[in-house]
Amino acid sequence: MAQWEMLQNLDSPFQDQLHELYSNSLLPMDVRQHLAVWIEDQNWQEAALGNDAAMANMLFFHFLDQLNSECGRCSQDPEYFLLQHNLRKFYRDIQEQREPAPEAPGESQQHELDSRILKLQAMKEKLVKSISQLKDQQDVFCFRYNIEKSVKTPSLDPRQTRRMDILQETLNELDRQRKEVLDVSKALLGQLTTLIELLLPKLEEWKVQQQKACIGAPPVGGLEQLEKWFTDGAKLLFHLRQLLKELRELSHMVSYEGDPLSKGVDLREAQVTELLQRLLHRAFVVENQPCMPQTLHRPLILKTGSKFTVRTRLLVRLQEGNESLTAEVSVDRLVGAGEGFRKFNLLTSNQKTLTPEKGQTQGLIWDFGYLTLVEQRSGGSGKGNNKGPLSVTEELHIISFTVRYTYQGLKQELTTDTLPVVIISNMNQLSIAWASVLWFNLLSSNPEDQQFFSNPPKAPWSLLGPALSWQFSSYVKRGLDSDQLGMLRDKLFGQNSRTEDASLPWVDFIKRESPPGKLPFWTWLDKILDLIHDHLKDLWKDGRIMGFVSRNQVRRLLKKTVSGTFLLRFSETLEGGITCSWVEHQDDDEVLINSVQPFTKEVLQSLPLTKIISQYQMLTEENVPENPLRFLYPRIPRDEAFGCYSQEKINPEERKKYLKHKLIFVSNRQVDELQQLPELRLEPDLESFELDLGLASEPEHTPGLDLEPLLEAGLDLSMEPVLGPTLEPILDQMSQGVLEPHLGPELQLEPVPELDLQTMPEPDLPYDLRHLNTEDMEIFRNSMRIEEIMPNGDPLLPCQNTTDEADVFSPSHFYADGPLSPSDY
Repeated sequence: MAQWEMLQNLDSPFQDQLHELYSNSLLPMDVRQHLAVWIEDQNWQEAALGNDAAMANMLFFHFLDQLNSECGRCSQDPEYFLLQHNLRKFYRDIQEQREPAPEAPGESQQHELDSRILKLQAMKEKLVKSISQLKDQQDVFCFRYNIEKSVKTPSLDPRQTRRMDILQETLNELDRQRKEVLDVSKALLGQLTTLIELLLPKLEEWKVQQQKACIGAPPVGGLEQLEKWFTDGAKLLFHLRQLLKELRELSHMVSYEGDPLSKGVDLREAQVTELLQRLLHRAFVVENQPCMPQTLHRPLILKTGSKFTVRTRLLVRLQEGNESLTAEVSVDRLVGAGEGFRKFNLLTSNQKTLTPEKGQTQGLIWDFGYLTLVEQRSGGSGKGNNKGPLSVTEELHIISFTVRYTYQGLKQELTTDTLPVVIISNMNQLSIAWASVLWFNLLSSNPEDQQFFSNPPKAPWSLLGPALSWQFSSYVKRGLDSDQLGMLRDKLFGQNSRTEDASLPWVDFIKRESPPGKLPFWTWLDKILDLIHDHLKDLWKDGRIMGFVSRNQVRRLLKKTVSGTFLLRFSETLEGGITCSWVEHQDDDEVLINSVQPFTKEVLQSLPLTKIISQYQMLTEENVPENPLRFLYPRIPRDEAFGCYSQEKINPEERKKYLKHKLIFVSNRQVDELQQLPELRLEPDLESFELDLGLASEPEHTPGLDLEPLLEAGLDLSMEPVLGPTLEPILDQMSQGVLEPHLGPELQLEPVPELDLQTMPEPDLPYDLRHLNTEDMEIFRNSMRIEEIMPNGDPLLPCQNTTDEADVFSPSHFYADGPLSPSDY
């Protein structure tokens, strides 16, 4: 008011400027004068200059509430008729002139709730003021009543009659104010009920989002905002409860026939208490569902004997200053809900106490970090027993929390439950247990249905498809696109099922082999998830892996591209395998699709997929190695697509000391060779040995050439053919490339068998000493061999190190057992 008074005392020239200013302003001068005290108490400067949109919106809504309140008050006094008209007109004008910025639905609802709470706080202040005025009026009545009782004058005395009239007027005013206060409390209670009706669905929405987030959906937030709203609502209810107690005391002090407080206060207080109980019971929630530290990506699965964490929170952040709150934990508290299931006890303490100091700083949060379950022993066998019709991974157990809450004399026992958990005894049950958690939280509308798997419902693809994508987006940071989901859908329902309402039974999801004789669908998919997470996470996240694409689709995609175009897809029959398929266009316009045998985690542990692709070799018909992988589909150069993943750190000291070598995968093209050697009759073992090595050369032979004369003539079959100076080092373990007209054959990576070949022994002497006569030499009598004389091999040369020259055998699918040519990378 001080600022407005200063404006009124300005000199005449400035007064003219003031009138001109308000004549062009939306705010009328009489409204500015009437609301001067409230306007000057607000921090308009911070909202306007600080670019604080939230504060500006809050002030705007508070201003509207203030205008609405003043309009109601002016309506009771005829002297303020013109002011009431101007207030209402300004109220409409300011709402029409305001152009709200476009808001998201969540932000709009948040502003609505914030404005409601501000309005409720203003109504509460009005009620407090009305009760204060009622107390003053009641004190006046009591004073006059006591004076009238103490004065003994004749009843016909005019002064006595006047005093009685004044006393009656005072009582009438007291009755009017009591009714008004009761009406204000009723209106406040109605607004509070509306607020609670808006808050509880918000909480249920959060719980649904949390349930979906447990199975991979985007993480849920906003609990702090809910806590603020719940706390504000509870504060108003507790304050209203205290004000109603004051009204009851006033009613007890002065009571008369027809007193509105005698019955109205009790009714209002019962309604407030019921609303508070409802709010408190719903406000006790499980903020973080049970989870083991080693499987954070798969909550709601607990292992006996292993620690797990869980967090509960009371969203009403009100605690007595000297009252500690203790939460107790129990398992399967509902008797009969899990009949026939295993029983469990908590191995650690089942209580946690929250002191007032912690409650004030961190909120009413009970964080259980070291809970452990142990199975109850049955009978004298010493072991737990599962007599129910469901398997261990289909049993659903519920962990409950109970808190005895006390605040301002209101005592309540609050209880909340976790989502159903699956309790396993061995980590190899984790995958199937997660399938149960996924199925329940996707389809169940009742979080307490522990008998869900007695008759599990079918999952419609409209729900199952997004849930499968969540598994990838949450664990390996990229979900599935429509094409990948389409391939999975065809795998589950067949290509002829195109309707979105197709549903999958629970048994088909975890047990039906797809294709028959192979892996169940969920086992196959879960192994792929682990493979990506452990070895292919960056490639998958960057979109380098097409992944889920059928063989027929591979052919349709690749046949339209240039030769050497390849893509990466997951094997449909192998457990956790990824393969590479590429296209070759022949001179006769034939299109060949090749696929290498899938790489599993055992392979990728030794050699990353990026190196396999960049260094992969295939022997051409001239035994010249070349990399057939040129472009990643659709046409990204190989080095551009995978070069950033293959940067190696070179140690200069090691490079000076050793010649660098590398491990590569090599496939051998054998179709033409097998067609050109129809008459070469090798023994089966020997033929398999040479062809697996990929070194079988094409000998110059005449018709009728037989193996036995060659052996009698001492032909050395163990000698390796010379492939030319440009040949890369080839590992003994290789894969075979067999080209078929329709589907690309798999290039197998199998260990080289150790065959006992009956060939002529290789001479023990070097070539330049074979002319010597060894018959008279003692060391060659009785077929004595060099290995018997020198069991440790050749003597070391000067400066030769035994460690440097030792052959190291790798037990993986490939090994180095021969000279490796130097490499410059």
